[in-house]
Amino acid sequence: MKKIILLSDTHSALDERFLPHLEDANEIWHAGDIGDIEVLENLEKTTKVRAVYGNIDNHIIRSATKEFINFKCEEVNVLITHIGGYPGKYSKGIKEKIQKLRPKLFICGHSHILKVIFDKRFNLLHMNPGAAGNYGIHKVKTILKFKIDKENITDLKVIELKR
Repeated sequence: MKKIILLSDTHSALDERFLPHLEDANEIWHAGDIGDIEVLENLEKTTKVRAVYGNIDNHIIRSATKEFINFKCEEVNVLITHIGGYPGKYSKGIKEKIQKLRPKLFICGHSHILKVIFDKRFNLLHMNPGAAGNYGIHKVKTILKFKIDKENITDLKVIELKR
């Protein structure tokens, strides 16, 4: 079993109030718009980090991450990118990537809007953790916490902080 923290859109600022939630995580996944390599380095001091770059990320972050990552966590096939859209309105090229890679869990960021939706068409769970940083129109900072046990995604919790 793995305990996962999922965040996105930190835009160079990781709120210290989130830190206690990161402590028991086996892995932290960042869905892009990291903003500053220090955010990534600080997360890596906590536990294993898997991250993709976003549209605001510079060449330093892009050299340390990729546009897409596809991996297995326990028995769950995971696909993460920054700009992905959501079920019924996937961004250009995403539907084809989903059809090819067949993830059970598809994660993206970018919108700053927290969404967790089951996509019946592709038989996958779509997650967007919203925005954990200070930049953007969101009024609440959010991250997701969940467990992956074999092929099961369980114990999903939303952690919210006022800006």
